[in-house]
Amino acid sequence: MTKVIFFDTDCISSFLWTRTEQLLIHCFGNDMIIPRQVYNEISTVPHLQQKIDVMVNNGNLKIEDLLVGSEENHLYLDLTDYTRSSTLPLIGKGEAAAIVLSKKNNGVLASNNFRDVKYYVELYGLKHIATHDIIHKVVNDGIISIAEADIIWIQMVAKRRKLPFSTF
Repeated sequence: MTKVIFFDTDCISSFLWTRTEQLLIHCFGNDMIIPRQVYNEISTVPHLQQKIDVMVNNGNLKIEDLLVGSEENHLYLDLTDYTRSSTLPLIGKGEAAAIVLSKKNNGVLASNNFRDVKYYVELYGLKHIATHDIIHKVVNDGIISIAEADIIWIQMVAKRRKLPFSTF
């Protein structure tokens, strides 16, 4: 069985900005989830929200909420709220929600911001992928060429996605 992929905002946005969300569908089918926090962040850009809504309506993507009062919600607050007496490093809401849901569901965290998530990936033993892993898979699967991957990558960088290199 395929593990479910939990996206943070930057990783899924890399594909939305470049109109290549079909690459995600190729790789993961219907096994993709974004936390409500990620949906809310994406919703600040209406055309990206529309792309997410299409993926949801087509059954390729689900939006998941953290239940108030749940163990997951408490951990989420520990990761995001500086007023709590936490010793954990604070991170963004979308990243935190994706980490918490990945941990809860034994899923895969899809995040480009390795610097912020590395601590939690190691702490919770999470499987982690990033945009470069996804692009590498579609190239290996013969869906796109290396030249096409490089064009997409450069477009992602131009949209200020957090990618480790300037070209694929």
